[in-house]
Amino acid sequence: MNTQTGKKVTVPGLGAMKQGDQSIVMLTAYDASFARRVDAAGVDCVLVGDSLGNVIQGRDSTLPVTVDHMVYHVDAVRRGLERALLIADMPFMSYHDRPTAMQSAARLMSAGAEMVKLEGGSAVVDRVSELVAQGIPVCGHLGLTPQHVHQLGGYRVQGRDDALARVLREDAVALENAGAGLLVLECVPTALAASVAERLRIPVIGIGAGPDVDGQVLVLYDVLGISSGPRPRFVRDFMSGRDSIDAALAAYAEAVRDGSFPDAEHSYA
Repeated sequence: MNTQTGKKVTVPGLGAMKQGDQSIVMLTAYDASFARRVDAAGVDCVLVGDSLGNVIQGRDSTLPVTVDHMVYHVDAVRRGLERALLIADMPFMSYHDRPTAMQSAARLMSAGAEMVKLEGGSAVVDRVSELVAQGIPVCGHLGLTPQHVHQLGGYRVQGRDDALARVLREDAVALENAGAGLLVLECVPTALAASVAERLRIPVIGIGAGPDVDGQVLVLYDVLGISSGPRPRFVRDFMSGRDSIDAALAAYAEAVRDGSFPDAEHSYA
């Protein structure tokens, strides 16, 4: 699949990109105007993330974000997209059991999502398999999972301990076996992320997971240098030195595809 042809991105197409060693470019978006610009920059996947709790609502975590909030923003973003695959986060406590997960995912898909993303490993594989059985593509999320921030004790790198690294690898395989079509790894050491990407058949997208995965995702506002608070190590301000949003988005997409982002400075050992 050629990412430059303008063909609509699909879930099977992402798998073909992995097989063809083509890096997958993902960004968040939360409204139609930014979605239009992100799409025009050639981004492959747009994630309506529950990070909207931080960057849109000004909260200190994603936990207060609701399905209603997500549906509103998914509906807006879908109007700005033509090519990119639209992925929507399942917010906190929207998939704690199978009926709730099905209802939440159905609402997000009806609003325009083409895949839903949920956090967790073996504890959520039953919901993943059930969603997939009903025709709902699923993206997993392991490593630093923001909805578990209090359980994790803060926003910290995950998987540096051998035992935790082993659990993460096992969870990744369990998600793939349950039918997940994509996996996000957040804030994990480069070597661990590389081993997961090599083992799985499905694409692995990193955010603070080093360069040796199948693609990258960042929060749009981080890419544009307009997020408040401390900047995470894995973030690069692509707006710096450029005179337009479009130039910054194009630079991000190019850097992911040519492998210049992330480098060691923006990764964890």
